[in-house]
Amino acid sequence: MSAFLKQRFAECKADGRPAFVTFVTAGFPKPESTVDIMLGMQAGGVDVIELGMPFSDPIGDGPTIQKSNTIALENGVTTRQTIDMVRQGRAAGVTIPVVLMGYYNPIMIYGEEQFIKDARAAGASGFIIVDFPPEEAIKFRQICTKEDMSYIPLVAPSTTNSRLEILSKIADSFIYVVSRMGTTGALTQMSEELPALCARVRKYSGDTPLAVGFGISTPEHFKAVGAIADGAVIGSRLVTVISGVTDPKDILAETKAFCSSISGRIVETTTHEVGPIADSQEAAASILSKKEVSPTAVVTDADPSAKLAVDFLNGIVAKEEKTHTFPARFGEFGGQYVPEALFDCLVELEKVFETAVNDPSFWEEYRSYYPYIGRPGKMHLAPRLTKHAGGANIWLKREDLNHTGSHKINNALGQVLLARRLGKTEIIAETGAGQHGVATATIAAKFGMKCTVYMGAEDVRRQALNVFRMKLLGASVVAVDAGTRTLRDAVNEALRSWVTNLSTTHYVIGSAIGPHPFPTIVRTFQSIIGNETKQQMQEYKGKLPDAVVACVGGGSNSSGMFYPFVEDKSVKLLGVEAGGDGVDTDRHSATISAGSVGVLHGNKTYVIQDADGQIRDTYSVSAGLDYPGVGPELSMWKDTGRADFIAATDAQALQGFRLLCELEGIIPALESSHAIYGAVELAKTMSSDQDIVICLSGRGDKDVESVAENLPRLGPMIGWDLRF
Repeated sequence: MSAFLKQRFAECKADGRPAFVTFVTAGFPKPESTVDIMLGMQAGGVDVIELGMPFSDPIGDGPTIQKSNTIALENGVTTRQTIDMVRQGRAAGVTIPVVLMGYYNPIMIYGEEQFIKDARAAGASGFIIVDFPPEEAIKFRQICTKEDMSYIPLVAPSTTNSRLEILSKIADSFIYVVSRMGTTGALTQMSEELPALCARVRKYSGDTPLAVGFGISTPEHFKAVGAIADGAVIGSRLVTVISGVTDPKDILAETKAFCSSISGRIVETTTHEVGPIADSQEAAASILSKKEVSPTAVVTDADPSAKLAVDFLNGIVAKEEKTHTFPARFGEFGGQYVPEALFDCLVELEKVFETAVNDPSFWEEYRSYYPYIGRPGKMHLAPRLTKHAGGANIWLKREDLNHTGSHKINNALGQVLLARRLGKTEIIAETGAGQHGVATATIAAKFGMKCTVYMGAEDVRRQALNVFRMKLLGASVVAVDAGTRTLRDAVNEALRSWVTNLSTTHYVIGSAIGPHPFPTIVRTFQSIIGNETKQQMQEYKGKLPDAVVACVGGGSNSSGMFYPFVEDKSVKLLGVEAGGDGVDTDRHSATISAGSVGVLHGNKTYVIQDADGQIRDTYSVSAGLDYPGVGPELSMWKDTGRADFIAATDAQALQGFRLLCELEGIIPALESSHAIYGAVELAKTMSSDQDIVICLSGRGDKDVESVAENLPRLGPMIGWDLRF
């Protein structure tokens, strides 16, 4: 099938025209429409079809294709059904190459080798995977080569020349050139920098065809791109046209009409044609009917180009071997599963971070703001809570006393200092409970930087006070009214915004999630919690604590509390997740306790997903823990047994909230309340000469309204009634 793609581009070149490539999401607007759309594309002069595999969290796509993914998933479309649509299209008369395009997680869950074999058997010609990291690509490409399937790399304006050289060498049919930074979507005009970009790519790609995508929407765009590239890709504009078709019976004709208006061609496949079209049909029939094919060429391990590509994909760049201070993975977890446009920016961030943490002047500057953020933090015994538990002594590490009321200020300060070293002038952030948003807005105001915070619309409602605080601090708050309208969706939108504005903007991720180096960055700045706890316990008791306890959402406070104790095997590490209505229901956010390994927001970790690799909706009474993933380092600690994880239900978290209020006169955040419950239960199993430290990650004034709202439902479960 790889040869089929090469032949198609060669035919277009012989005709003196660019190849016309179109995209549609499988199952949009209805599963039964997909074959008609493919036939309409073919009849309208399309040369290659990109069939999108629906994914719940397509961070590289703009609103139009995001929506088509959501609709397809609502229609129940799976990866297996997408492959079957290719088979149905072939049976109905689709003879042009079909490339499957999508994100890695559903493919990983499906099984890479089986996925490639099934796609080939159905009649697909190759794959474009938006968020494929190099270390994963080597195995996948080897299977593709074995099955004569094409692996099509993407390059972007930010792709470095050294990386262009490698990606060009592993391309076996064509290269997808992303015309601009950002996400997919139709534009009114093309980038003026596109000719220079294509010229730069051609220095390394040689005769390999280039197909340009992102933003192409008109015949004028198509003609302009055709003058500098070998093909043009239209996706968002076609999806918009299709969405406007009211009668499903008209969808083939409308698709054909639009495609023909771009290509200037009409191809009647019901009659025998002469020339390239007929040859393509015969080639397709020949290829699809054979179980074995002969490749155009054979590349062996002895080939220098092949060795260079393999070296790169194994993380070894010839002539520029580099030792990383921090590994990109924690065991099997972590990595950089991101669109190509983000790769170079992450490399730049990693270099600046490594330089900063090894520069004493950086830490001097960081510590100079301790009086402003309220550090060193306080730690003290909770005597009445200890007496209530009747076991180990319970200590509170008071991150709630920090400026802005949580641990989030530790990381926000560090990352904004990094952003200044990077020369960035704008800051973006995601937030769930609002505490990270407030902390980031605070530091941005301190340094006079523009700040935009993305927040799920449901969290905006739940955390109205923090929204107002962010706006008081001069930040813009963008409500994300998509998906579950919570933290996960805020992360999606923040990543999309970042990839569009990389030159001016730094993304201050608040949890220990995301692509490398973010989990390490967040953990490094939050480790001040565990380091101070270790020092303070030595001062108070002359020993290490016997256990430390933290709530777990994405993992910022837990990774910061746990990391300094990882090598201290006598110290138990206990993470408490959001059990919602119970892990035996669909309403929880207990990712480690009830999830499975997957890829979300740029890293491999435990996620809450369905059998097809789609990320499931989550729930928690606590906005800050309502997230379907977790930091990759925490996933490693779970698998190695270094840390234990339990889940506390909403009712149990409210019980922890009540205990600290009534026994210690402290109103904790609902996030921290999960840890309080878990620590009290753990203390009951320990002796009075042992010590537990709870990371009290935030104060609870933001949650008072949520507690009042949920008490009628949860209060009776724990015997708590505050009605007058």
